[in-house]
Amino acid sequence: MAGVEVRRTEDGFEAVNDRGARVAIGAPDEAGVFSPVELLLAALGGCELVTVEPLTAQRGHRMVRLAATVSAEKVASNRLGTITLTYDVELPEGDEKAAEVLAAVAHRVHERYCTVGTALREPTAVEQVLPALP
Repeated sequence: MAGVEVRRTEDGFEAVNDRGARVAIGAPDEAGVFSPVELLLAALGGCELVTVEPLTAQRGHRMVRLAATVSAEKVASNRLGTITLTYDVELPEGDEKAAEVLAAVAHRVHERYCTVGTALREPTAVEQVLPALP
């Protein structure tokens, strides 16, 4: 099971996982923090890259640079339009098959193996649980 705790701090809000990692969360115009939408985009990009990288490397095609830009327009105050994930890659010099392997692996990861992408594409139930208040 995956989970994080999101809590208010003296400086704003933060997400904390059970391994102690922290991410500052705030408003879109607040300096030094991620907005909730930016965290969603980062989760998608991170999910794909951390899955693609070891799979291409295991096949003997470690990319010199592997990065992605993830973007989306807000089409309403509470709705995003299409999310676009654009890869930025530098292939290993002299590796004739690297581009082919990267394309095949990235496609499979995008379609089947990235949990975040699957959750965004397919209906996923989101339940809210409030404490029993007097």
